[in-house]
Amino acid sequence: MADPSRPVTGYPAYPNGRPPPSNSQPHGQAYPYAAPPYSYPTHYANPYDSTHQNARLSFLRAIIAGIIVVFIITAIILFIIWLVLRPQLPEFRVDSFQVTNFSAASQSLSALWFVGLSVFNPNKKMTISYDIVEPTVFYKNEFLSQTRVPPFTQDKRTQTAVNATLSALNAYIETSSVNEINDDRRRGTVQFNVVVSARVGFRAGWWRTRRRLLRVLCEDLSVGLSSSNSSTSGKLMGEPRACRVGI
Repeated sequence: MADPSRPVTGYPAYPNGRPPPSNSQPHGQAYPYAAPPYSYPTHYANPYDSTHQNARLSFLRAIIAGIIVVFIITAIILFIIWLVLRPQLPEFRVDSFQVTNFSAASQSLSALWFVGLSVFNPNKKMTISYDIVEPTVFYKNEFLSQTRVPPFTQDKRTQTAVNATLSALNAYIETSSVNEINDDRRRGTVQFNVVVSARVGFRAGWWRTRRRLLRVLCEDLSVGLSSSNSSTSGKLMGEPRACRVGI
């Protein structure tokens, strides 16, 4: 049996069964876990990067603003030139239209067409040049023949005569178109359409426009072709016909 007068050996007893707070903590505070280690930042903001990026954005804004200003100035200049010069499209008219050696049968057509056009430049300050001038003859929407005439230039307020000869020899044509042509001949007239396409450019002194496609439509050119007397030739009936012009 142990002697109660002997001192007790082993771990000392703590009040309330808990150890006193560690001296490493601030007075009056106790943490159940150790504080995490301090982490040092691995990247520092470079003020030079921000300045460089702002400079690039300012440069891009300046370029965009410059492009917009140039576009606006160019548009204003072109508008002023248009107000001063007032360019007008040329005027086309069919003065003469003749058909000879005309024959249409069995999906085949042969004929000669002679077209006389008057072209007028109504501009007071601009000349007009014509390039790749191609007249074409149609029956309704059926293509019959095409040719090309020499290029020419018109001075201000001048009129030019343009003559073209077109031909077809046993050219293929739809049976329905052959039947319609022969029906028209029995009625005494056949109507043709002439389309003229050309590249045109306007010029006034040092200023000139880029070449654009001009299209001229001369419709319902009635030619006297009767089947009762087997006529193979005919001329334009009535007065000269004005044409529609567009770009």
